[in-house]
Amino acid sequence: MPLSPDELREIAARNLAHYNDNAASFEAGTRDHDVSQNIAALLRHLQGAPPYDILDLGCGPGRDLRTFTALGHRAVGLDGAERFVAMARQASGCEVWQQDLLALDLPAGRFDGIYANAVLFHVPLQELPRVLGQLRAALRPGGALFCSNPRGDNQEGWNRGRYGAYHDLAAWRALLTAAGFRELEHYYRPAGLPREQQPWLASVWRPAS
Repeated sequence: MPLSPDELREIAARNLAHYNDNAASFEAGTRDHDVSQNIAALLRHLQGAPPYDILDLGCGPGRDLRTFTALGHRAVGLDGAERFVAMARQASGCEVWQQDLLALDLPAGRFDGIYANAVLFHVPLQELPRVLGQLRAALRPGGALFCSNPRGDNQEGWNRGRYGAYHDLAAWRALLTAAGFRELEHYYRPAGLPREQQPWLASVWRPAS
């Protein structure tokens, strides 16, 4: 049964409340995470000469905004959690937009790359085609979308205070292809471990036309 508008509003509100309530501990717990593999995966697929305009979708406290800026790129953050937006602005000095994933308002053709690290799994399956279409429209020709999500068996629901949808590779490919993207690469994280110890599925996509 499809989620109702009221249920979608509840999902968004509870997810954002979780992150607002745990903003300080989240920042401390993720501050030293090494996501250089993910940042490099996006940057190597961007066309044209740098610096690039990059949207850090679900930027959280701003860790990766600092990295993109240090690499010389023009980064803009986006997050729905008010506390994360304030933290990211202070930490990075970047422009940071406060927007709910389920109510995005993105300028068309604005970005060379969109970096969606550990965020799109919060979008309920029924809303994902619409959200992916909005991301596609925000990319310039030759742009690319990076995604990293906790993988699963195509189930969704509440998990420790957050709503998430957990896709396997086949389902994720089908969703992105239907949304008008073509796959550039995918890999599992953390690198160098047996597959059962790699809970994250990372992938890079370009608009198909």
